[in-house]
Amino acid sequence: MINHDLAKLLFDIGDLLELQEVPFKPRAYHQAAIVIDGLEENILDIYNVKGLKGLENIPGIGESIGTKIEEYLKTRKIVYYEQLKKESPIAFEELNKVEGLGIKKIKKLYNELGIRNLKDLRDAIKKHKISPIFGFGEKTEQNIEEAIEFLKQSKGRFSLREILEDIEKIEDKLKRIKGVVKVSIAGSARRRKETIGDVDFLVGVPEDIDKYSVERIMNTFVTMDDVIKVISKGETRSSVKTKQGLDMDLRLIRIGSFGAALQYFTGSKEHNIAMRKIAIKENLKLNEYGLFRKEKRIKGETEEEIYERLGLVWISPELREGQEEIDFAQNKKIPKLVELSDIKGDFHCHSIWDGGDKSLQEIIAIAIKKNYEYLGISDHTKSLKIENGLDEETILRQGKEIDKLNAELKANNINFRLLKGSEVDILKDGSLDIEDRVLKTLDYVSVSVHSNFKMSKTEMTNRICKAINNRYVKILNHPTSRIIGKRDG
Repeated sequence: MINHDLAKLLFDIGDLLELQEVPFKPRAYHQAAIVIDGLEENILDIYNVKGLKGLENIPGIGESIGTKIEEYLKTRKIVYYEQLKKESPIAFEELNKVEGLGIKKIKKLYNELGIRNLKDLRDAIKKHKISPIFGFGEKTEQNIEEAIEFLKQSKGRFSLREILEDIEKIEDKLKRIKGVVKVSIAGSARRRKETIGDVDFLVGVPEDIDKYSVERIMNTFVTMDDVIKVISKGETRSSVKTKQGLDMDLRLIRIGSFGAALQYFTGSKEHNIAMRKIAIKENLKLNEYGLFRKEKRIKGETEEEIYERLGLVWISPELREGQEEIDFAQNKKIPKLVELSDIKGDFHCHSIWDGGDKSLQEIIAIAIKKNYEYLGISDHTKSLKIENGLDEETILRQGKEIDKLNAELKANNINFRLLKGSEVDILKDGSLDIEDRVLKTLDYVSVSVHSNFKMSKTEMTNRICKAINNRYVKILNHPTSRIIGKRDG
């Protein structure tokens, strides 16, 4: 999480410098942000071991940016960023969240209409002031209006990818408290939903826990580093808000009911209703305290025993969405979910050739460490200039280097292969931006839409069909172009 937060901050510094038309610096900050977001290691661990020199040894991090990173790691803020925000007349953080508004458009809206923030933008849209501006038009104005509405609906939700590491650290901290028997994340976070609104922690304790142990557990929870507000604190439940704006609940559960509570608070609502209906058919009652026959609890300590007693195989939390999982579980046909250990390779990986932060040799080393058997390099192509896309001759040069590296791996009896691929841009008319004479030299070709998202359904379908009918194309990437929390597909 700290890598991601720091990367976002550095990227925003680059954007603010670009708004001020400062030369060279924006790219340096943008590149540093990309590198840090892609680090395998926690940047705080690097700093704790090697200090400022360790930061400056990271590719793309010089003395100036390294010093600012050090400041962030010590204080969780960068004064330079705060100064840039004060100097800017534009509420950049607000406007930058609106899908379709890049730096150039934000600046143009300010210069042409004096738009400084989201309120100004809404007012301008209501009065249809945006469409007449050169480079915008009615369709762009409509797209911006839709993006603002999407932003409004997504407010208060967090990408699981961005928040999960912090949640798991809290879970680990709770497990270490004296008197705690079990701890689990519940709710949508346990079901691994893409975005979450809040987090539930269930803490299992002995049936005869004393009040001092209860106090110790609750005090630990409400005094954690990221807590900025204690909403409530009680003997069985406490609620807090973190500085990221995330609401978190801790529920104290006697161990005899832990499985039942975990099943209940994991959800979803639809899944729980279906479970209760099965219990009722068997003259049983299911709630967060257990599975009961009249007033006697017959199951409750584990989820597994509850599912088994109701004639179901255990259902992974990711599947509990009230769809067909109950039928599958009754017929013992629950699918086995893909685990990280099942993954043997990856066909979508960017390298330093198109502005990534890893060389081909570094990528090979990381892939082998993950026990991969293969990995495909799929750098962007020339139409995507912002990503340093590769042209035909550069792709051919890269292919020769990959051949050389594969020969070295074979000579050293290493069972791993680097594949020659490319993420080729689909142009507006459905043609590809790389010639077939080069595509046929690759092990595989993947294609992507990176522009002109707002075509009609028929136009976009024809565009995609033309692209994937190219004889060399094997993969269509991100087919809906959705960005979680930022835009719909």
